[in-house]
Amino acid sequence: MRIALFDNYRIGIINGTTIRDVTNVVDKRWHGTPYVINELIAHWDELKSAVEAYVRTADEYPLAEVRLLPPIPRPGQLLAAPANYHAHVAEMTTSRYAPTSPQALQSPREVGFFVKASGSVSGPADPIELPPMPGRAFHHEVELGVVIGKTARGVSRERVRDHIFGYLCLLDITLRTEGKRQEERTMRKSFESFTPIGPFILTADEVADHASIGLKLWVNDELRQEANTRNLSVGIDELIEQASHVVTLQPGDIYATGTPEGVGPIEAGDVVRAEVDGMGELLLPVVERKW
Repeated sequence: MRIALFDNYRIGIINGTTIRDVTNVVDKRWHGTPYVINELIAHWDELKSAVEAYVRTADEYPLAEVRLLPPIPRPGQLLAAPANYHAHVAEMTTSRYAPTSPQALQSPREVGFFVKASGSVSGPADPIELPPMPGRAFHHEVELGVVIGKTARGVSRERVRDHIFGYLCLLDITLRTEGKRQEERTMRKSFESFTPIGPFILTADEVADHASIGLKLWVNDELRQEANTRNLSVGIDELIEQASHVVTLQPGDIYATGTPEGVGPIEAGDVVRAEVDGMGELLLPVVERKW
């Protein structure tokens, strides 16, 4: 199922070029709030059959006539894997923006995850807003995002898939600085609009093997990144297992699994396009931020 959020926080099921409104399967107290999707995810086992029945007669709209929102506007936790493709580590080692900390390019198995502010989340067509910070560069990073569906505390990797609700396309926009001065990672990755996600969540039952998912990114129609999750240094099951032994993961949390090689600069006037197999496309204009 392709589950989206649209207009005034309505829940929709996408089918081709249309979307059907199934918001009413969720308790009305959540309607019109960004947390309506978290409620659906948290009670999915109870609500899935209701959604499947309701969608047959639900109001239907052309996708072109609605505004798609980030499918999870307020994840409780937004975790991310650092340096999780070998080729990306190699390119950053020789980059002019190479980090000065020896830990910065170690894999999640060695150093764990980092956190992005949930306020950095934006939608599938929202502009990427670059703050006026002279002397810095801003890089694109396409990633597969994993959406947690059930509370996960101390989960073994063999049971991780029981706790996954679905997957989505995600960008991790990153501020970079040359030389010794390096802003703290959480801040560099947490400006508003620095985590575009969407256009929908693809439920886990639609994904045969999350260890074999392709992802691509273009800037102004130039292909910059292309890889597959089979090239991850640390696989998804191990990433979630590790995180669940640090903090209890909750329904609606998102884990960004890392970016492949090919990261590069973006600037105002560019258009970034990203896609993940089966999970739709982000099409994002890049603009200067207006304070």
